[in-house]
Amino acid sequence: MVHDSSDNPDDRARKAPRAAASDAPAERLAAPDVDPAAAGGDDEDDALLPDILEESGAVGEGPLAIGHEAIERAVRLAPTSPGVYRMLNANADVLYVGKAKNVKKRLSSYARQTAPLPPRILRMIAATVTVEIVSTNTETEALLLEANLIKQLRPRFNVQLRDDKSFPYILITGDHWAPQILKHRGAQTRPGRYFGPFASAGAVNRTITALQRAFLIRSCTDSFFESRSRPCLLYQIRRCAGPCTREIDFGGYSTLVREASDFLSGKSHAVKQELAGEMEKAAGELEFERAALYRDRLAALSAIQSQQGINPRTVEEADVFAIHQEGGFSCVEVFFFRTGQNWGNRAYFPRAEKSFTPEEVLGSFLAQFYDDKPPPKNILLSHEIEECELLANALSIKAGHKVEVTAPKRGEKKELVAHALTNAREALGRKLADTATQSRLLEAMATTLNLPHAPKRIEVYDNSHIQGTNAVGAMIVAGPDGFVKNQYRKFNIKSEGLTPGDDYAMMREVLERRFKRLINPPEDGAAKAKDDDFPQWPDLVIIDGGRGQLNAVREIFANLGLAQVSLMSVAKGPDRDAGRETLFMPEREAIKLEPRDPVLYFIQRLRDEAHRFVIGSHRKLRKKDIREAGLQEIPGIGPSRKRALLHHFGTLKEIERASIADLGKVPGVSAESARRIFEYFHPQPG
Repeated sequence: MVHDSSDNPDDRARKAPRAAASDAPAERLAAPDVDPAAAGGDDEDDALLPDILEESGAVGEGPLAIGHEAIERAVRLAPTSPGVYRMLNANADVLYVGKAKNVKKRLSSYARQTAPLPPRILRMIAATVTVEIVSTNTETEALLLEANLIKQLRPRFNVQLRDDKSFPYILITGDHWAPQILKHRGAQTRPGRYFGPFASAGAVNRTITALQRAFLIRSCTDSFFESRSRPCLLYQIRRCAGPCTREIDFGGYSTLVREASDFLSGKSHAVKQELAGEMEKAAGELEFERAALYRDRLAALSAIQSQQGINPRTVEEADVFAIHQEGGFSCVEVFFFRTGQNWGNRAYFPRAEKSFTPEEVLGSFLAQFYDDKPPPKNILLSHEIEECELLANALSIKAGHKVEVTAPKRGEKKELVAHALTNAREALGRKLADTATQSRLLEAMATTLNLPHAPKRIEVYDNSHIQGTNAVGAMIVAGPDGFVKNQYRKFNIKSEGLTPGDDYAMMREVLERRFKRLINPPEDGAAKAKDDDFPQWPDLVIIDGGRGQLNAVREIFANLGLAQVSLMSVAKGPDRDAGRETLFMPEREAIKLEPRDPVLYFIQRLRDEAHRFVIGSHRKLRKKDIREAGLQEIPGIGPSRKRALLHHFGTLKEIERASIADLGKVPGVSAESARRIFEYFHPQPG
């Protein structure tokens, strides 16, 4: 889907229902723009495989009659109009969220004691002690509100979409005379044109790299662009036209931007024809170097389309959903097609009881999936869902254009669905195999380290700094499904008076901040943790270091009263050789594992992932520090004024160009400070 930043989807259909859910989480904050050159490792995570919800699992059921009585009380007060109902247990936990065209009639079906109901429904009724109802104007609004509440509350008896990341887009900016191409997540508030969604950050990065070769559009930040006095390496390797130093004029660069926009908008054939014509023209004029440049750009465009794999011939814009169930789990594979091109695919593993049919899982999944995403014109399904027409109407209102939801029976659309179904089957098979392997590793780790049980949550900590500057700590998390990246955390070291390079003090600050928050969680954090399937307390904490680091952390844990968490440190081998590490645990001799031991290899992976994450966080801090470096020499200009100046003007180049009057308009900058800044950049002779 392609749109300008001013053409955000119309959310009119959701405004009224969401007003009722006033406790909606404030987590969907606008993510910053991402420079693709610095985000190569920011690929989409594989979704976690959820725990199987056994039909016999206890949820605090009481006698069935008590549940029926609670529902009967709700029936007496229920409206006969559309709405959403929530079933709650004795602890006020939401068990189930449902919608109905006639709420009174739907609740009455639960209240009939002689009605033949599935075991899952009977257990839900037995656990219910109260029912809450929200009326809506239409059944469409009820559908949208139901999806929003399920994502927010994660009820035990609903299908749950486990999705914590927004999709990335390609943005060609519109707030600079030389537009930039970059990856973008979050709110689309920056002026420019957005193309997407793409299934993963990796797909965006690969496409941007190929587009740079084809259209020579810059990817550098505005501050980097403004500071150039000669072209950078990307110009030398023909991945940028060099607008920063006027290697190309405004008209020529605008043409490149237009061609890139046309290509991403679906006019790829016209763009390739235009480039082919220019190549032939240059060759006819014996300008073979210019002809070779057009040839390389055509080859780059062909590479983009060939990398996309299956490309539809007749489907311009569609999302394709296919579901496969096996071993009590469900996998939904999603393919994105925009402008006749395949923009990637992604597998989801929704949380659902084994008794749910594929049609039930898919129907609930779709409503939640588009709760915060703009739907395309066509949605193609592998199974026919019960409320297909209602969902299509709801999404049409949300998107502001007609949305068709179908399960195709023949033709190319059927082929696309079949292809997605094959991928869903293979993705679930791989995930089940990976989970089994990970479980065996965790069991082996428990045996090797003499842990009380296989760890369900492992936390690994590491620090990074350069001679004490830009100090940052990081925590990575692993569990039965591998790395859990939505649980990663970074800690900017805040302690004043810290001796530069004091790793013990840095680790103390990181661990105290982490576990004090875990011991005394904020109210909103406690509610979120309660609903989360993944444990919040670690079974094992791993730190990078030897016996000294281990003893320091033991002291920290003793002061915090932490006795239930196992602790281990990993010391590098001689000459930092991988495979010769030494493991230290409290009250035990040092452990040396064989170099090919799978447990040692697993521990190395954990440590290396923590190192990768903390180094990335440290580099971001250094980049920010470098951006402010041009102001460090001005007397009387501290960090707060530096940030205010950069926030106001955007780049160091603009600060340099500003007059004294403009500098004085910055919050916190006095007339005297403005004069000092101006004189720093404009020294008087003599």
